[in-house]
Amino acid sequence: FSRVPEPVQKRIVFWSFPRNEREICMYSSLGYQPPEGEQDARVPFTRGLHLLQSGAVDRVLQVGFHLSGNIREPGPPGEPEHLYHVSISFDRCKITSVSCGCDNRDLFYCAHVVALSLYRIRHARQVELRLPISETLSQMNRDQLQKFVQYLISAHHTEVLPTAQRLADEILLLGSEINLVHGAPDPTAGAGIEDANCWHLDEEQIQEQVKQLLSNGGHYGAGQQLRSMFSKVREMLRMRDSNGARMLILMTEQFLQDPRLALWRQQGAGMTDKCRQLWDELGALWVCVILSPHCKPDERASWLHLLGTWDKLAVCPLEEGSYSFDGPNLQPTVTSGQEEEEVTVTSSRRTVFGRALQAGQWHWSDSHLQKILASDSYGPGLTGSVAGDKPAFDPQGRPLWLGEPFPTACARVDTLRAHGYPREALRLACAIINTLRLQRRRQLETYKQQRRGEPAFPALVTRTEFRPQPPCRALSMAARACSQCWQGSAENPHSLLADSGLEKQKVAYQHVPVPGSPGESYLALALEVALLGLGQQRALPEGLYAQDKVVRNEEQLLGLLEEVELDERLVQVLRKQAGLLLEGGPFSGFGEVLFRESVPMHTCARYLFTALLPHDPDLAYRLALRAMRLPVLETALPAGETRPSPLDSIVSNRFPRWFILGHLETRQCELASAMLTAAKGDTKWLHAVLGSIQRNIHSPALLFKLAQDACKTATPASAPPDGTLLGIALELGLQVMRMTLNTMTWRRREMVRWLVSCATEIGPQALMNIMQNWYSLFTPVEAATIVAVTGTTHATLLRLQLDGAGREELWACARTLALQCAMKDPQNCALPALTLCEKSHAAFEAAYQIVLDAAAGGLGHAHLFTVARYMEYRGLPLRAYKLATLALAQLSIAFNQDSHPAVNDVLWACSLSHSLGRHELSALVPLIIRSVHCAPMLSDILRRWTLSAPGLGPLGARRATKPLGTDRAPLCQLLDAAVAAYITTSHSRLTHISPRHYGDFIEFLGKARETFLLAPDGHLQFAQFLESLKQTYKGKKKLMLLLRERFG
Repeated sequence: FSRVPEPVQKRIVFWSFPRNEREICMYSSLGYQPPEGEQDARVPFTRGLHLLQSGAVDRVLQVGFHLSGNIREPGPPGEPEHLYHVSISFDRCKITSVSCGCDNRDLFYCAHVVALSLYRIRHARQVELRLPISETLSQMNRDQLQKFVQYLISAHHTEVLPTAQRLADEILLLGSEINLVHGAPDPTAGAGIEDANCWHLDEEQIQEQVKQLLSNGGHYGAGQQLRSMFSKVREMLRMRDSNGARMLILMTEQFLQDPRLALWRQQGAGMTDKCRQLWDELGALWVCVILSPHCKPDERASWLHLLGTWDKLAVCPLEEGSYSFDGPNLQPTVTSGQEEEEVTVTSSRRTVFGRALQAGQWHWSDSHLQKILASDSYGPGLTGSVAGDKPAFDPQGRPLWLGEPFPTACARVDTLRAHGYPREALRLACAIINTLRLQRRRQLETYKQQRRGEPAFPALVTRTEFRPQPPCRALSMAARACSQCWQGSAENPHSLLADSGLEKQKVAYQHVPVPGSPGESYLALALEVALLGLGQQRALPEGLYAQDKVVRNEEQLLGLLEEVELDERLVQVLRKQAGLLLEGGPFSGFGEVLFRESVPMHTCARYLFTALLPHDPDLAYRLALRAMRLPVLETALPAGETRPSPLDSIVSNRFPRWFILGHLETRQCELASAMLTAAKGDTKWLHAVLGSIQRNIHSPALLFKLAQDACKTATPASAPPDGTLLGIALELGLQVMRMTLNTMTWRRREMVRWLVSCATEIGPQALMNIMQNWYSLFTPVEAATIVAVTGTTHATLLRLQLDGAGREELWACARTLALQCAMKDPQNCALPALTLCEKSHAAFEAAYQIVLDAAAGGLGHAHLFTVARYMEYRGLPLRAYKLATLALAQLSIAFNQDSHPAVNDVLWACSLSHSLGRHELSALVPLIIRSVHCAPMLSDILRRWTLSAPGLGPLGARRATKPLGTDRAPLCQLLDAAVAAYITTSHSRLTHISPRHYGDFIEFLGKARETFLLAPDGHLQFAQFLESLKQTYKGKKKLMLLLRERFG
């Protein structure tokens, strides 16, 4: 071969080093930013730039396609600086290998490689440049070559001497392989034309880091780093760097080797939400790689082979809630029939690589598509208006893109953006938007004509001739519209289109004109297509994660729109799209016909309501009110069946498919709250919103929250209250009370208290109304203990600012309420009623009579004792005594119930009767004997009554001269009962006594003897009792021995 001239070689070598600092930054940081924007000092690019600026780079030498230099980096305080030798090989403006003395092991180039690379880019003319070493050697004679080799070996004899000797032996051997090869390798001469040309990428480090991050999958930082690596892949694709696909392959292999996949499959459990999102991003990246518009066929074939292998693995995750690419087309289809057909939405189960495998069947060779991508001015004048059998342009002459599913078209847009074709992506996005506009117009015309019974417009519809359809066909059309939905699918196509338009003006959202469409801007197009997607009627997919993704995608897109500041031009777009959504029929989530499985429009409606309210309040309210519907709750129960429980927990049981129903209901509540707040002072819209809330919100907890929010809004601290809004808050509270009346919920007391306070804010009439209608709102306990009491507290009366007559009217209403509650539930409401009626003699007497009547009807002894103690406290001992006797008549304490709950009540009743006098005590004795059979308790009562004369207490009306004796009535009867109880109890205990209880029994007999001795012939009775025990239980010798030791 003829030798290339030395000046030409130098120019080739000089211009073969990369010249774009952005490429260096891409391989030395997770996310590219201009140097002045770098803030994190730990990023290798930032550190390398700092080393360069501080003069740390020296002795830079370029020999052919090899660059070397030294980097001096300051050490920590108190340590000397470090010297690192850096070597870089490059070829055709790409760094092919790097080496640094720091032994950095990371995904990216170290700071020292960055510093040397930037020095070569910024100071290229200052770098000493030499030709490849083979060129220099070719200019030497034999003696010079021998001297060169010997000096080289001498300088590095410890490192290269064994290698030099081995090479010398092989050269001297005539038949060696080294002598059969023409020429010799030169590391400074660059790669051959056939060799691969790509940037250096440390594959081992990528695999190791992904593996480590997946093992720490539960940590937030691990997920963020993996997403950063995905972003790095997208950055490489955008730079059209072949390492993007290489890096994605390495990451996918590690993802598939994640041990958690086999564990989740074995346990039959779904993967975590964070892991599922990472797999989704992985699948989306593979679609972009496979659909690359510039990749070679053999590259695509190898990628598809890899995907096919991974797709067959047992651990490969499935795509939950997948939307098939062969589903709805951009071209709408409408079919007809005699009967209403059943429309079903099916989605095949496939792996996360299913979409990428399908993308292998797509191509970019369509002439119409190529012309769309090639020019902004492509129109019907150039090619005609029809491409094949499909319209190619709309009536305005703008290009359309028909004939393939809508998600496929949007995947093309995402692929073009990912591979660095932003202009082409915008052109295709505009064509898709034009198609969507035309489709919606035809759908609306079809719907209107079918409602009128007219033939449908044939353009862009199947060639079938339409027959008039009955109105009931609307629901079927709604089902079809739901099946043809894309928002929230795995591809999230509407977000892709909107983001494409917004990306055109990412820094500051401004109107950038669309070429070929006068008066339109990319910003307005982005807003229009976003609203079109958000407002589309769509069915909720199956699976928790798929449903959560629907919500997440919608919120992300709305978050993007909220960043856009609305000007007059965008407001006009909003108003037009809002009107179309209201008229959209079954194809719109805001239309009149709504499918049961449709995703609610609450979040989208809240954005539209907030945006439209300052400009067109009427349209804003109509749109928001239409969006309040939640049809799955309206049609979930058969006709006439009432919900078994209004609590929110019922949702998960009755609607197991709607995993996110609670979240959707919360969004519905937020929309209603926004409308209530905005409608403050507007009676018309307030009542319209109230009616919508009462029809559409079915959760008592959310209704209560709405009522609280409305009350808070209606009563600002620095302004007079809004009476209409307060009335609506009260009405919502009353609805909550009615819904939860028969349900046990821990929030009922809070709700009742709030309702009373809300009624208080409105006025005394509202408070008295809820007292008068308490039957349908409260339980008797709630009405008597909360409503009546809270409504008559001193603070409430001060708040109402009532005069004397008004206070008395309120008190009378509360007393009537308390009496009604006492009659309905005397056990729990009698005492509160008595307390509330203390200031009214007639009401108090009525309440007392209710208690007496209830005692005859089965009012328990515990409640009677409680009321009796209250009567004593109020200074009514005779009434207390009367109630105590009624309680004792219902009581029965057995011989072994020493710790009966009513023991203290019985002792209190005995004390009360003793304090009243001999007559009351005598009347009580028969009740005690009949009700109490416990010997120790009878003995205790007997002793208490013998301590002092009856009637000497503070309540006694008659006085006796001396204490009562046990030998005369009435205490003799009580003594006989106590003795008989001891005898009976002793025999009962001895029937099943064990030796370890002998000591307790002896103590029991000691107490019995004390009671026996109260009688005149007590000694004789006790002796006879002991003798009978000894005869009856003489077999218990140890026990009899203890009896003799204790009692003789």
